[in-house]
Formats: sequence, C-alpha cells, structure tokens
Amino acid sequence: MHCTGSMAEIFPTITAKNLNKKKVAIPDDFSEKNLIVIVAFQRWHQDLVDESIEYLEKENMNDNHHIIEVPVIKQFSKLRRIRLDGVMRAGIRDYDIRQRTITAYLDKQAFRSSLNIPNEDTVYWFLVDHTTKAILLRGSGVITSEQLGQIKSASLKIIR
Repeated sequence: MHCTGSMAEIFPTITAKNLNKKKVAIPDDFSEKNLIVIVAFQRWHQDLVDESIEYLEKENMNDNHHIIEVPVIKQFSKLRRIRLDGVMRAGIRDYDIRQRTITAYLDKQAFRSSLNIPNEDTVYWFLVDHTTKAILLRGSGVITSEQLGQIKSASLKIIR
C-alpha cells in the first residue's frame, strides 16, 4: 500500500539458496536487469506474494526485470533448514517458481533494521538497480497499478 523512493540506500547482500538448491547472492547475482525483490515474513504472506508476482508477470515486467520472492525465516539448525526447504520444495513443483524463491535464514530483526522494515505484518517489495544495487523504490503490501506505474517510471529513468 505504501510506496516511496529512497536516496542512495543500498540493498544488503543476502546469500541463500533457492528452492532448486542453487546458492545465490541477492542482489549481486542479478546484474543484467533491475530486480524486484518481494520479502515475506509469515506463511500467510504467500497469497500476497503470489498476487503481486502474478500481476507483475501479467504486465510482462519479468521481460525487463528479475522478479524474486524472499521468504525471511529466523535462523535454524542445518537439519531444520533442510527439512523446511524440503517441505517447501514438495509444495512447489514448478521449476521457475523454485528458481525465483530464495529462502533466507537469518537474524530477522537485523535484516528488518538494515532495510527500515517496521514490522512483519505484510510483505515488503524493493526495486533494486542492477548496477549500483541502490533501492530505487520500495513499498509494502500487494503491488497496485499505481505502484506498477511508479516501478516502470523509476526503471525508465535508469535506462536513459
């Protein structure tokens, strides 16, 4: 619902594995086009993530942006992480969805602080410049048509 631009705030590097078991560094490994990162903290956020991604894909934003979802989960033992990743993989059969779902096991409070995320009540999304890693735009909740226009506009300014 909320959407703002930011001045030279850099998206922090997160190293994690996607659901295809590939280790990735966010945002560093997404360098050929701008990145839309949708961050979720609660299981029930999945519907909000899905709605946003479906809308972005319907508008063909995946043609000129990487779109990823990052479930942020508190740090667990390696055994618990393996089990939880297995449960998530079992529920998601589609290779492309697994590829774009990157589960981050980390200190949630520190992560939220690094991005000025006030709480875990909803999803948060970020438009990240592919070269500078700067956060061009940020918002919370399901991405709206107005926010989509702002994302397109912010991305066009970078291309020029």
